[in-house]
Amino acid sequence: MESRYPVVAGTFYPADAESLNAELERFTPFVVEKKKAKGIISPHAGYIYSGSVAGELISTVAIPEKIIIIGPNHTGIGPAASIMPDGVWSLPNGDVNVDSGLAEKIIGNAEILTPDRSAHEREHSIEVQLPFLLSQRSDIEIVPITLMGISLDSCRELGNSIARAIKSTDEDVLIVASSDMTHYESAESAERKDRMAIEKILALDPGGLLDVVTENRISMCGVIPATVMLFAAKELGAKRASLVRYTNSGEVSGDYEKVVGYAGMMVE
Repeated sequence: MESRYPVVAGTFYPADAESLNAELERFTPFVVEKKKAKGIISPHAGYIYSGSVAGELISTVAIPEKIIIIGPNHTGIGPAASIMPDGVWSLPNGDVNVDSGLAEKIIGNAEILTPDRSAHEREHSIEVQLPFLLSQRSDIEIVPITLMGISLDSCRELGNSIARAIKSTDEDVLIVASSDMTHYESAESAERKDRMAIEKILALDPGGLLDVVTENRISMCGVIPATVMLFAAKELGAKRASLVRYTNSGEVSGDYEKVVGYAGMMVE
């Protein structure tokens, strides 16, 4: 199988396994009672900034073998809605196979998706999730999906298609939406805006989330993946959402005038 090699190892996270594992251990608390989630929203910045949020979130979730990861397409390369149908993602702390069977089920349900590798080759939003997930379970298999600016109707269609694919399996599947929150505003402004988006997620309101982000110009880069995840989770019977942790880059950099917000959220 063709491999997809890291593009942000050595910048967003350590490039060697020993250093990476030490960093993951530092950011990932030990949790005895893990929760079974239908979906999560996890940040994708450099670990020094968002690793504490991602680690606290992922450590609280019972990670299943099968994971669908939906990330925003920052590069602009490839189709607007792209699924990587097969292959291997190589990381410093292990390799992750693409679940081609589950990918095929999703493709069969979703006309909007195009099987494509190019959209994934240089995109970091999915890659940075994998070391954390691997640290919790070494046998994970993923279905990677990258999205640009698709409509609310397309988000609903894709979310429902993902839910149908999951229902057709006999296995637990976690949907990971990769997203940072507000970018490069003051900490006060970022938190005010981010709380608007978080309230819609807590209300399990995907349409409201997309509306509030659009109307208030909230620079939440993964709002489309989060909206799709919420549609899918609701179709799968989700009853509640919770905020595990919120912070911003100023907590590390000391610069509170231009921060990036990070939220770790769980949908059950």
